[in-house]
This record gives sequence, C-alpha cells and structure tokens, in this order.
Amino acid sequence: MIDLLTPLKPFATLPWLAMSPLEVIATVMAVWCVWAYTRENIWAWPTGLVAVILQLVLFWDIKLYGEACLQGIYIVLQIYGWMVWARGDGRGDELAITRTSARLWLTLTFIAIAGVVPVALALKHLSDSTTPWWDAAPSVLSLIAQWMITRKKLENWYVWILVNLLSIALFADKGLYLISLLNVLLLIISIFGVRRWAQTLRASAAA
Repeated sequence: MIDLLTPLKPFATLPWLAMSPLEVIATVMAVWCVWAYTRENIWAWPTGLVAVILQLVLFWDIKLYGEACLQGIYIVLQIYGWMVWARGDGRGDELAITRTSARLWLTLTFIAIAGVVPVALALKHLSDSTTPWWDAAPSVLSLIAQWMITRKKLENWYVWILVNLLSIALFADKGLYLISLLNVLLLIISIFGVRRWAQTLRASAAA
C-alpha cells in the first residue's frame, strides 16, 4: 500500500501535480460512480463502494480524519443504496425520482447543523486535524446528500453542488490537486444531474 501512496515519478518534481496511483484510481472510480448516478444506473453503487474504500486509505494517510471516517460510513451507505435501488418501490417497479418536501428539508437542515458542530469540535480537540471546521462541513453534508440520492430525491444534487464547492478549496489546500480537480468535474456532473433528473421527473408527471 505504501507504493500506492507514493507520488508517481513523472510528477514527483511538481508538488502541485503530485498524485499517487491510489489517488488516480479513486478519482476515476468516483467519476464513473457519479456519472452512473445521473443515469440512474445501479452499477453506480458497486463502483462507488470501491472508490470510497480507496479514498478512506488516502484521507487517513494525510490526516483528514473527518473525510476518512466519512468514507467508512459511505461503505455502509453504498451497500444500503445498492439494496434500495435493487429493491425498487416494493411493487416491482424502479424507485422513482421525487421532490424533497419542506418538512424533510427542515429535518435535514437540523441534522446538518447538529452534525457539523460536534464533528468539528471532536476533530479540533481529539485529533491533529489542521482544518476541523472546513473538514467537518462537507463531511456531514455529504452524508445527507448520499442519503438523499439513495432515496432518489431530486434536490440531492443541490447539496452535492455545495459539497463540491467546499471540497475544491479544501483538497487544494491539502495538496490533493487531482481530488480537487475531481470535485470541479463532479460539480459539473452534479449540474448535469439536476437537469437530467428534473427532466425525468417532468416526463414521469406528464405520463
């Protein structure tokens, strides 16, 4: 695993482009996963499972403990989401895209606020994290977005867009430029995801 975490030789003399084989593989798998989400393709889940396992190792190595623990929870959510999408709506049909109700938004907002504060304080006082609040915010919001995409809530993409914006700067600050660039790409895919899922929802309503 040490070799997988060592920057590739072609980029070893360029710190701003330094990237390990593990980072490259995790990036490719993550892009494939999110693209499959936009297509409502169930193969997004096993692909995402591989990506989060690799990212857990990567983030722990650079002391982004909040992000590392997030990947551990993602492992469970990937398996759960895979099961939910495979089961469908319980009547033999594919799970349909739906909107997020005002009540659910209030609940999710409360969970976000209640989650970010203790996570950030724990990272600040119980670890050597150098960016506890910056690390905590996208970590908690990502969990919320992941649950929303599991239930095929259209607005999951808006939460992912916010996560991507926060993560772009965070990973660049940590020197993970490929992962930072990945979040730029994921930001673009998320915008595409909003449009595609909205079109599907409108078509379903019309039918």
